[in-house]
Amino acid sequence: ISLDHMEKVDRMKYFWTFFWCFWLAQLVTYIVGSMSGSAYNFTTGVLLALGIGICVSIIGHVAEVKSE
Repeated sequence: ISLDHMEKVDRMKYFWTFFWCFWLAQLVTYIVGSMSGSAYNFTTGVLLALGIGICVSIIGHVAEVKSE
C-alpha cells in the first residue's frame, strides 16, 4: 500500500467522522429541543458536532498510536 493511498484513507476517515458527528448532533439538538419545548438552534448542533468530532478523532488517534 502506497503512502499516498494511506493519506487518502486518513482524510476520508476524518471526513466521515465529522460527517456523522454533524448529522447525529443536529438530530440530538432537534430532538432534545423539541422535548424541552425550545426552538431548534443550528449553531448549538454545529458546536456539539465539533466538540464530539474532535474528541472522537483524538481518541481514535491515541488508540492508533498505542497499538503500534
